[in-house]
Amino acid sequence: MTPEKNTFADLPPLSEYHLSAEARLCLNECSTELDTVLSTLPEHDQLLFKLRQHRWFQNLYDGLAPVYGHRKDFNGFVQKLIDTMAGGYAARPKALKLLDLKRDLQPDWFQHESMLGYVFYVEQFAGSLAKVTDHIDYLDELGATYIHLMKVMQSRDGEDDGGYAVTDYASVDKSLGTNDDLKNVCTALRNRGMSPCIDLVLNHCASEHPWAMAARSGDEHYQSYFYMFDDRQLPDVFEETLPEVFPEFAPGNFTLDEVSGKWVWTTFNHFQWDLNWSNPDVFLEIVDVMFKLANLGVEVFRLDAVAFMWKRPGTDCQNQEEVFDLMQALRTCSRIATPAVAHKAEAIVAPDDLIRYFGVGRHHGKVSNVAYHNSLMVHYWSALASRNTRLMTHALSEFPRTPNSISWATYLRCHDDIGWAIADDDARAIHLDGFAHRRFLSDFYAGEFAGGFARGVVFQHNKVNGDRRINGTFASLAGLEIALEEGNEHHIHLAIERILLGHALICGFGGMPLLYMGDELGLLNDHSYATSPDHAGDSRWVHRPVMNWERAARRHDVSTIEGRLFNGIIAIAQARRRTQQLSARYDTEILDLGHPSVFANINRHPNGSLIGLYNFTEQTQLIRIDHLPDMALLNMVDELEQQQAVTSSGHIHLRAYGRLWLS
Repeated sequence: MTPEKNTFADLPPLSEYHLSAEARLCLNECSTELDTVLSTLPEHDQLLFKLRQHRWFQNLYDGLAPVYGHRKDFNGFVQKLIDTMAGGYAARPKALKLLDLKRDLQPDWFQHESMLGYVFYVEQFAGSLAKVTDHIDYLDELGATYIHLMKVMQSRDGEDDGGYAVTDYASVDKSLGTNDDLKNVCTALRNRGMSPCIDLVLNHCASEHPWAMAARSGDEHYQSYFYMFDDRQLPDVFEETLPEVFPEFAPGNFTLDEVSGKWVWTTFNHFQWDLNWSNPDVFLEIVDVMFKLANLGVEVFRLDAVAFMWKRPGTDCQNQEEVFDLMQALRTCSRIATPAVAHKAEAIVAPDDLIRYFGVGRHHGKVSNVAYHNSLMVHYWSALASRNTRLMTHALSEFPRTPNSISWATYLRCHDDIGWAIADDDARAIHLDGFAHRRFLSDFYAGEFAGGFARGVVFQHNKVNGDRRINGTFASLAGLEIALEEGNEHHIHLAIERILLGHALICGFGGMPLLYMGDELGLLNDHSYATSPDHAGDSRWVHRPVMNWERAARRHDVSTIEGRLFNGIIAIAQARRRTQQLSARYDTEILDLGHPSVFANINRHPNGSLIGLYNFTEQTQLIRIDHLPDMALLNMVDELEQQQAVTSSGHIHLRAYGRLWLS
């Protein structure tokens, strides 16, 4: 019997995809070359692309039309985009198309309680991309399922903002290897159940990028890729409402380019030129890059500095509505051509704005899959210094609810500095002065507070508003560096407990926890960066140490600091994997127990709730059982230790820096 042959006529009519009349007309008019682009593929592959295109085209149209729909060449632009998507799909390797199908069947893969991220600079961790594969067993032992490879693409020589001054979006940095090396690493990670992530810098590129070099030489086509001005008239208008990201070493937001004689928008550094996303050619260029990298095996794009992508006079040029249109359109391009790929938004902004990077209103759930929970990180350090969780409890309880299709990335350290994003309104709600509290935190973590345990480095002191950000490794900020210098075993114990408390918090909050390289071993501040000409001007390198593999070799000896930390974190990760309440699909609610030293949250699940309790002090705390919702008064089990919780006289005992996951 001859099997029935599929044909394009088998596709449901476009009306079944709930397309608006405008979107349907646009799709019909702009798909004229599609069959030609897809012609080399088997018919079932062609059908699959068209099915995805029809399913997601409304989302794509709704993202593009508000930004570019006024242009006379809008349909021509959409046709180029469709052809680019089809070309990216046609070039996609068979193994990745299989992964696409798996992700179609499990679209919540990044929300699973088994997800655990590990983040590192390739050079610091392994020396090169090829050598990353030498350490996959280490990553597997840690339980990592998501690997963020940093500073992968080619950046400028010399100072490069930690790799975020990109000169070639589609080529691996020559100091780390080749595109084939990246492909091999991605394949090796995928074969071990780990999803590779790299950065895609959306707001800017290096002044040495070919686009910028052409613009500098007078090419009008490429000048339109940037914001370039003949004089200071418009820059001065914008500057009236723009903040400064790096006030110490990059004041202002515009740089005079001596070659072209034009003022260029440079939000971050003079060598980082902001891209002009109002030009659809920029959108097409970035989409093409996305597909090339996705086809090497990249599964997650960390979209860098997305908050700054759109400029509007009279505003701070952050979080503008067009940003969310563009991000929705970019994510939809991936959904159509490379659906295994997830998007993570790097937006370190206030909570009401942060929630928009998942999508609210007409963008609901359509903008990005993952976003950083910056506020959880900030309030962990705030509560740790003050030994008081009231501000943390209030601020996090005010967070808007998120779509159930997304995941927070929970973290306590990253490659960047810590900025004290403590809202004045939140501080006032618990009778604190926001400015004074931010000053206290900077003093405390800079090691300038009498009796404090932290040792960090001040970063970007803004003398106008008093802001001082902080750099430092987790271990040094949590007190391990000072305790080791003192030789004080009790203080060493307390520092280790603070680190484990933090990891239990980010693993027990719901979402996807991210561990920064070396935190699992207690690596300390590395001041040798000051001797490197490329790094000396940027103290963030103090918490970007080279991986110490000699110390890693001691990770199985629980009598060592490395062993106590590594095994403690592994135990937390293992508990997380067996605790279904920690899937990001389920809401995390903040509980106010009326206790000034204990932070509490609850993850509600059809099979029973999970309550997290975290003691932010050096003293044992007692929690009244009758203050806990959804809990039986007997047989409460701590999922972290897999044993019954210690109770007496109607109270739960929470030891110094103790953490409990109660079910």
